[in-house]
Amino acid sequence: MDTLAAFRAETRAWLIDHCPDAMRTPQPEDERVWGGRNGVFKHPDSQRWLTQMVARGWTVPTWPVAYGGGGLNKEEAIILDEEMTRLQCRIPLFGFGISMLGPVMLKYGTEAQKQRFLPPIARGEMRWCQGYSEPNAGSDLANLQTRAVDDGDDHFVVTGQKIWTSYANHADWIFCLVRTDTTTKQGGISFLLFDMTSPGVETRPITLLSGASVFCETFFDQVRVPKENLVGKLNEGWTIAKELLQHERGMISQIGRAVGGTVPSVERVAQHYLGDEQGRIRDPALRDAIAQHVMNDRAFALTIRRANEASAAGAGAGGASSMFKFYGTEQNKRKFELILKCAGSQGLGWEGDEFTPEELQICRSWLRSKGNSIEGGTSEIQLNVIAKRVLGLPD
Repeated sequence: MDTLAAFRAETRAWLIDHCPDAMRTPQPEDERVWGGRNGVFKHPDSQRWLTQMVARGWTVPTWPVAYGGGGLNKEEAIILDEEMTRLQCRIPLFGFGISMLGPVMLKYGTEAQKQRFLPPIARGEMRWCQGYSEPNAGSDLANLQTRAVDDGDDHFVVTGQKIWTSYANHADWIFCLVRTDTTTKQGGISFLLFDMTSPGVETRPITLLSGASVFCETFFDQVRVPKENLVGKLNEGWTIAKELLQHERGMISQIGRAVGGTVPSVERVAQHYLGDEQGRIRDPALRDAIAQHVMNDRAFALTIRRANEASAAGAGAGGASSMFKFYGTEQNKRKFELILKCAGSQGLGWEGDEFTPEELQICRSWLRSKGNSIEGGTSEIQLNVIAKRVLGLPD
């Protein structure tokens, strides 16, 4: 047995032994574990599962062991993902600290910053939000105006506003883009970290069409931030910001592939509402559309796997994150359009006893999916990136 085959066998056996049966079921959104100072475990086995994975370092499997990770190489991480998917293991810990801040901190953070922030992120003790977009700096992010002024001592003083700050009202800390030089645009941006309980920080949830309050307006009024919380060099935060966006887009691109969830697959919805006694879908046009969707999903999963393997072999990513973000989010929107078409009026329920909890979730998830192609950079922006970085077209 070769090394990777042995690792796969060991990983499978460990997951079978340590993942509770209840954590091998679809994961409702309200049972996701985000951790943090005020973290909750709605399902009693969620904390047990998180503890097991933290001990193994597999909440962040590719991070170095010294920072709370599992020390896996990319081939091993792919195997772990495949085995968790095969067993339908729930993701033990979600968070922007894991998917976005951690990777850039590993590259740009000082050793003191890594030791201070990364292990608590890996253990689920510190929940983060992202301070990027502003009312006048959405698609043109480099136009941000939130200021960080050197107080002449050992602090910056931050004043300004962010918007669409996901889960800011639940976050412990924020990684934030601030303007530290007004004489230049991209060259005057710095990357700061600060505690959301700092005096002068205020969050206001934004209620969405779906009824959820995922996003917030976030205000900073003379917030004092220690200079030791500056990541990278002063006025060179744009480089970090761009790299972090690549990680964010990669995360969003796989939103439709996440294990679990309360919304069933397109095939199961079609069979339930439109299938005959054998579960066959009578409408040939709809049957063809569903088959095409399933094939596209499979092709997308294999393409991501191929890209991960190429990355493990040292190949450059190029514009891959933008391609995956564009295709993955558009595919997820198509998924919910198909689900809604199959469920008909039963998929449009907002409240009432005539709808099952699953049907009520279909409607909310369908509405939420519309934001997938906006957050993390719109589909139009991703197409511009692809045109420039992949196809080499002129600006």
